[in-house]
Amino acid sequence: MAHLTAMLNCIAEGVFTVDANKCITFFNRAAERITGFAAEEALGRPCQDIFRANVCGARCILEEVRKSRESVTGRRVAMVDRGGRSLTVCVNAGALRDAGGRYVGGIETFRDVSSEEELRRRISQSYTFQDIVSRHPRMHEIFALLPDVAASQVPILIEGASGTGKELLARAIHQLSPRQAKPFVAVNCGALPDTLLESELFGYRKGAFTDAKMDKPGRFDLARGGTLFLDEIGNISAAMQVRLLRVLQEKTYEPLGSVQSVRSDVRIVAASNRSLEELMKAGNFRDDLYYRLNVLRLELPSLRERKCDIPLLVEHFRHRLNAETGKNVERIDSEVFDVLMRYHFPGNIRELENIMQHAFVLCRGGGEIRIAHLPPEISAMAKREYGSAPFTLKDLEKRAIQEALRNHANNRSATARQLGIDPSSLYRKMHRHGIA
Repeated sequence: MAHLTAMLNCIAEGVFTVDANKCITFFNRAAERITGFAAEEALGRPCQDIFRANVCGARCILEEVRKSRESVTGRRVAMVDRGGRSLTVCVNAGALRDAGGRYVGGIETFRDVSSEEELRRRISQSYTFQDIVSRHPRMHEIFALLPDVAASQVPILIEGASGTGKELLARAIHQLSPRQAKPFVAVNCGALPDTLLESELFGYRKGAFTDAKMDKPGRFDLARGGTLFLDEIGNISAAMQVRLLRVLQEKTYEPLGSVQSVRSDVRIVAASNRSLEELMKAGNFRDDLYYRLNVLRLELPSLRERKCDIPLLVEHFRHRLNAETGKNVERIDSEVFDVLMRYHFPGNIRELENIMQHAFVLCRGGGEIRIAHLPPEISAMAKREYGSAPFTLKDLEKRAIQEALRNHANNRSATARQLGIDPSSLYRKMHRHGIA
């Protein structure tokens, strides 16, 4: 026992044990350092008097391991030390049972990760603009432009594949603009036929058609003073293009069934998952409307082009879904990150969010998300990759370089630092492996 005590006093993690009544029976030196309580003060006292964490009481971790008969690993909790300082600690806990399997107490280890949490928070802030998360250079170029773009009153065109976050970017522009106190109204132009889209945008007056029993305001009315987001603008018909052009030119419109023009006071932000320039060249989009909309154009890269953002987005969704579902998913298995970094993401960020929601449903009770929790098509891809023949050393080196380049958005100096080699060695290895 003396040898065990000496060993536990040498480790950097705090360790304490409790009896069946949750009174402390052992308290090592690291536990003294982290909590500020001496072992003499802690021994014999209820653990919640010493380890003053936000999980004490109804969410007691030691009570959880007693009832579930399973250990808890890597759970991050907030606690307050003796001096009143708030700390974040990473906790592991298990039950102590006698030879007959009866519960006789518990053991808990913990380490102070406050500095890690602060670093994580600072990194998160440096890679977050409004609600958009990215570390990719092209996205940060857009971030740098947004304050000036938002301050203007001219129409904005956002282009990018479906699921890249065009509406999120439009909302960020609205929140940064002088119109932020007024409504942000979004309408998907591609989801409605012409007759419905016209009444949705411009509204109608009582008696305009058979079922028009009363006046109905359109989206231009609802967004008055604010921002109107026209999503999938490339899908509207030629007739609707003419009506929209008139609004942009004359700043007025007529609701259906009205003979009086209404003044338009909205900032237009349009978006398309197809190139409006190509549609215009093919004769499917009016050139005069294109030039009216294309005063300021922002192009969002696909997730395939910004794979360095995948780990950042996964963590962003993990935190958000933990808050929304009440679960406590603390970790993502490294193989999950590996598989996601290899997946081509045809649905972009929206698809990644759906994958995380699927994983949260299957990850019962929280803990760790593994490959088995991913959608079938992703987990099947993982089985094919991990079930294949082992890589050669040459394959592994090439794979490591490619992953590091993706992680650092092709910044070769940062990649070399991650790999622990000098940049000239990295260039030679890239050339040898045929990596552009």
